[in-house]
Amino acid sequence: MPYDRPADAATCEAWIRSLAASHDPMFHAVIDQATGEAMGLAAFMRIDCANGVIEVGHLNYAPDLQRTRAGTEVTYLMMRRAFDELGFRRLEWKCDSLNAPSRRAAERRGFTLEGVFRNAKVVKGYNRDTAWYAIIDYEWPAIREAFETWLDPTNFDARGQQITPLSVFASRDKRGASEA
Repeated sequence: MPYDRPADAATCEAWIRSLAASHDPMFHAVIDQATGEAMGLAAFMRIDCANGVIEVGHLNYAPDLQRTRAGTEVTYLMMRRAFDELGFRRLEWKCDSLNAPSRRAAERRGFTLEGVFRNAKVVKGYNRDTAWYAIIDYEWPAIREAFETWLDPTNFDARGQQITPLSVFASRDKRGASEA
């Protein structure tokens, strides 16, 4: 992330207020509805209404939310908002090309790697190559169905562990969309 952890509570509060006031990126708080506890943040950014393009980014989850059903559902809700509620035709996901967990997350969620932009930006003093992923509108119905199938309670055992990984549903549905 292009920012550092706030040094103290007052700095953190000022930082959160600045995020809340921003329109691009447009930050969203991730709140556990059962506990009311803040679990992270996510944002829409590089919002280009004229061309129907938006990026999901600044995904920053507490450890208890990472690699969980709820964490994946947060991304699904952001995707659904971008396509179904706001009517965008392209949703992008970008990350440092060296960030293997973020790249795996994008691919697991049905994003397609479109390329690596070399020396795309300077972050914290080093040249960053950016892996660029996207989902486009005609792919979304199959990906949405994959998420909804994966999120169905019947896909989880009594301990809350997934039975079939999302990537299986997403790749199966994406193949069908590309063949159509």
